Amino acid sequence: MTNQHVLVIGGSSGMGLALAGALLETGRRVTIAGRSTARLAAATAQLAASPGAPLRAVPLDVGVEDQVAALAGDGFDHVVVTAADAVGAYAPLPDFTLDAARTVLATKVLGPWLVAKHLGTALPPGGSLTFTSGIAAYRPGPGSSMIATANGALEALARTLALELAPARVNVVSPGWVDTPIWDTLAGAAKPDRLAAMASRLPVGRVGTPADVAQAFLAVLDNGFMTGTVVHVDGGHRLV
Repeated sequence: MTNQHVLVIGGSSGMGLALAGALLETGRRVTIAGRSTARLAAATAQLAASPGAPLRAVPLDVGVEDQVAALAGDGFDHVVVTAADAVGAYAPLPDFTLDAARTVLATKVLGPWLVAKHLGTALPPGGSLTFTSGIAAYRPGPGSSMIATANGALEALARTLALELAPARVNVVSPGWVDTPIWDTLAGAAKPDRLAAMASRLPVGRVGTPADVAQAFLAVLDNGFMTGTVVHVDGGHRLV
């Protein structure tokens, strides 16, 4: 593990940041990438306290092909994509603009596809590519038409790429409701009430944490016999 180099796209906040910290603790070399240089700087400062191998931060818009292609020679053993653009991803169908729909698909589907095209083909045997889906694909609600579509598409994409990129492995981690900073944007002051209401519905009695999802990513990276699979980390949300 200590010789492995892992790229976490979306590693400057939330689940990606938690994963980067967990990877550093295992001694892996980690590169985090994201669009916001301010968040990358803050994440680097936070992760600098973690023991383990060196950390690097790279500005990257996963939907821009030239930027993704520029990372192709960096020798990654594993690539994880947690990047998402939740702003504007939820709206009633009559209010959902075509530009907003294209933005969701660019980040959630075309971005991972570009990563597979330029980085997945360079993975070594035993390497892996892991995408991040979400509960909206399995328990959709009004206003979630495009994010549900994007999350569902990732499952089909991973199955196809598991064959095309073999022997490298391709999988998906699908979180449920997780207490991350994105809820500050989605719910604002109503965030505690929204999360508490969901916690009361879930069989586990709570919403997820970034660390819960990071553990799932680690399990997928470390299991060399897992490919073309969706791992659900949703507290039982699909059951209720």
